[in-house]
Amino acid sequence: MCWSGRSSGSACGSPSGPPPRTKDLADGAFDPSRIRTAVDHAVAAIEICDSRVADWDISIGDTVADNASAGAYVLGTQRRTLAEFEPADVHMTMRVDGVEVSSGTGAACLGGPLVALAWLARQAYELGDPLRAGQVVLSGALGPMRPVTPGAVVTADISELGSVTVTFSDDDEGSSS
Repeated sequence: MCWSGRSSGSACGSPSGPPPRTKDLADGAFDPSRIRTAVDHAVAAIEICDSRVADWDISIGDTVADNASAGAYVLGTQRRTLAEFEPADVHMTMRVDGVEVSSGTGAACLGGPLVALAWLARQAYELGDPLRAGQVVLSGALGPMRPVTPGAVVTADISELGSVTVTFSDDDEGSSS
């Protein structure tokens, strides 16, 4: 799932109406109520891991050098506020070329995506780079990741948030669309 902090615009979309108050997570307690008020909306998302380490034979040093195997992400378009659903209760099914390959729930993400977001907010604050309004934040996996091949079509369906699809290119560049 993707969370967007409150601002007058963000990569997850722009809230309608006047710009809301800024809700940076820059200091203070990172309790559940504060985390909830900092989130403008959530959308379905697919995170694309892209390790440059062969066969995932990876150490912690490799992970850091490989940018934690972060490749890209794709965001869905159906936005929901936290008043409209409970993130820990969502169900996710991921399909590759129409075949179910992964499933899980919001609770699988450290007990819930908002728990993961609170952890991230604390870590970011302690490292001197707090979460700011308008940033896109991926809360973590709701189910196991799976490999894909060139030409694959991957769809994640997340209850309450809809679906998001990515098609991997057949060309040698390995780009996605």
